[in-house]
Amino acid sequence: MQNRRRALLIVFLLALAAAASVAASLALGSLPLSAGDLWRILCGDDAGLAGEVVRTLRLPRALAGLACGGLLALAGALMQVLLKNPLADPYVLGVSGGASVGALAAMLFALPLLVLHLSAFAGALISMLLVFGLAHGDGSWTQTRLLLTGVIVAAGCGALVALMLSVAPEHQLRGMLFWLMGDLSQVDTPWPALMVLALGLLAVLPFSRDLGLFSRGELSAQALGVPVARLRLLIYVLASLFTAVAVNIAGSIGFIGLIVPHLVRLVMRSSAGNDQRLLLPASVLAGGTLLVAADTLARTLISPQQLPVGVLTAMLGVPAFLYLLSRQPR
Repeated sequence: MQNRRRALLIVFLLALAAAASVAASLALGSLPLSAGDLWRILCGDDAGLAGEVVRTLRLPRALAGLACGGLLALAGALMQVLLKNPLADPYVLGVSGGASVGALAAMLFALPLLVLHLSAFAGALISMLLVFGLAHGDGSWTQTRLLLTGVIVAAGCGALVALMLSVAPEHQLRGMLFWLMGDLSQVDTPWPALMVLALGLLAVLPFSRDLGLFSRGELSAQALGVPVARLRLLIYVLASLFTAVAVNIAGSIGFIGLIVPHLVRLVMRSSAGNDQRLLLPASVLAGGTLLVAADTLARTLISPQQLPVGVLTAMLGVPAFLYLLSRQPR
């Protein structure tokens, strides 16, 4: 009981950290705001320039960062359960590569923003179906076959991305590169990502007990009554969907889906154990907090210029990854 209370306290503190990161994102920038000014704006009392900046620019961007970070962390936690590989991340199955091909193709032909989003999502969906179809073959697929198929499809998508970048006009190249490195500046509405995140959590949490058993081994999970084949398909589809939505909105942002589930498990290992009912929401909150904080730094470090947020998440993720790797020398 004491361990569970400690785990719930950690989840509560992560929720406070997520709220604080959003508040900091709204207050910081080329137009800094005090806590009182921010409260009046959120209550609708300020219709001036500051209110317009917060409501139309900063708030959608912060909420989209919170949702996309949560989606990537949730997808990473599911992928690590699915592949029994602590180094698995949301991009390992080529979904990000398919979305990148679709989005860059739309940019190359100067198509509208809505078409870009639809093209990115279509590319992710095609990549997902391609990987699943090839990995399944004539019989049931295994984790190794799925992983290898995803790596090959991702490599093919990477070649197509390099080809489009090499033939892109000079004036389009910067925007394409920013999208590839992760960029939240073009977000117009965060609600699709928030809705997918909420529905995804509602879909995953009822299977949290099965996920905990599945992570310990398929044979033991099957012996305890877990529908292994159906659960694998559910994890794969949901993780791919979460990755596709996040990449569609924010571009390719690495390391969040890889690092955040590890850090959450390290912090909550002594209190939550393998309880996915607590680990998954904690990963969502931690991933959203990390991406919002990184995006705030990306647009304030060298203001008025903005950095790609994916660069900062990589700079934060590489040392954390090396630290985690050093803890497991085998």
